[in-house]
Amino acid sequence: MENRTVFNDAQLHVLEMASRIKTAHGLEELKDQLAAYYARRIDEDMEALWQSGHWNEKKLEELKGAHYRTPYKQ
Repeated sequence: MENRTVFNDAQLHVLEMASRIKTAHGLEELKDQLAAYYARRIDEDMEALWQSGHWNEKKLEELKGAHYRTPYKQ
């Protein structure tokens, strides 16, 4: 049986846009735009968390001293 990758509409659109990029500068511009999009989305999501009360100053302070790294095994 053959494995096939099925792309969603967003993936197809990005592939179509990327196929038109002919220079390294064009690729950097696309990367910048995608990064700006995700940064904007994160800002909107964080604002919604603050407004809903699921995120607040107390939780932010708790995270300042937290250590979530996986300990290395020797």
